[in-house]
Amino acid sequence: MTDEPAGGSASRRKFLTAAGSAGALALAGCTQSGDDGGDGGDGGDGELSGTIDIAGSSTVFPLATAMAERFQQEHSEVNVNIQSTGSGGGFANHFCPGRTDFNNASRPIQSAEEEACSENDITPVEFTVATDALTIVVNNEMDIDCITVEELRQIWSAEDPPTNWSDVNDDWPDQELELYGPTDASGTYDYFIEAIIGEEGPGHRQDYSATEQDRTIIQGVEGSENAIGYLGFAYYSQNQDRVTALGVDDGSGCTEPSLETARAGEYTPLSRPLFTYAKQESLAEEHVAEFARYWIENSTSQEIVADEVGYVPLSDEDQQAAMDALESAIENAQG
Repeated sequence: MTDEPAGGSASRRKFLTAAGSAGALALAGCTQSGDDGGDGGDGGDGELSGTIDIAGSSTVFPLATAMAERFQQEHSEVNVNIQSTGSGGGFANHFCPGRTDFNNASRPIQSAEEEACSENDITPVEFTVATDALTIVVNNEMDIDCITVEELRQIWSAEDPPTNWSDVNDDWPDQELELYGPTDASGTYDYFIEAIIGEEGPGHRQDYSATEQDRTIIQGVEGSENAIGYLGFAYYSQNQDRVTALGVDDGSGCTEPSLETARAGEYTPLSRPLFTYAKQESLAEEHVAEFARYWIENSTSQEIVADEVGYVPLSDEDQQAAMDALESAIENAQG
């Protein structure tokens, strides 16, 4: 792999994995917030102040954290609370009930979620913030370097799921499969079904160790010679010495997950856009609007998005489209 985050990110990786294991993060100087996001705007002297609440995807969690940390360095009176709840868990339990200002997601919002938001007079505004290379990982002792889409489908499908590695491929060891992956509240889970198993297929097998914490997936695969799991590329890139990433063959040859292959559209079918959804009503508060602007303005940053976190930044064209959509939403909220 060639995408180890650049120098100076070792402490960053340690912070992210520790924060990810807790599943929620109240960034430095933050306080616990109420459901309404607290009083916002400026502190009377032009300084932004208030609380911003964010829930949702564990995959987007490290990117949201990186953006929030930097924003708070510039605006110390703004408190940003981030929870890693899974995309679906964030929409159902936090965003659509009106408890958060943003919901991170590793797949698009679903129609039922839009309806739930509408029932509570919540208007979600979608922003693409990066591209991920969903990564298949195995134990470092497993003598496999590539897996086909069909083999992945066999391993994870609910229809006649294999017990041993050799049930899938005769060249693989006659050892019992041990599987780790996200819960069904995760957008990564939903995307994996869409890309690998098929939405009209038999569904995702349920006899696996499911968790909303990507660090737990890394720990599980690292600890068992016969384990396999899947998660966002950022968490793999922070733990490349602990597990092995498999190349994926979609029928045109094996391609390793990396920022380069995801950016070039070569890592198929597991390259995917990552999103955050802003509550338009929250954009009426200046500190929320400014944080959204800050995130989109920095969505093209190689240093933050790629080197520090491990995702593909937006192109200038995509960033401009996102900024145009944001300014329109802010105008609607504040007008």
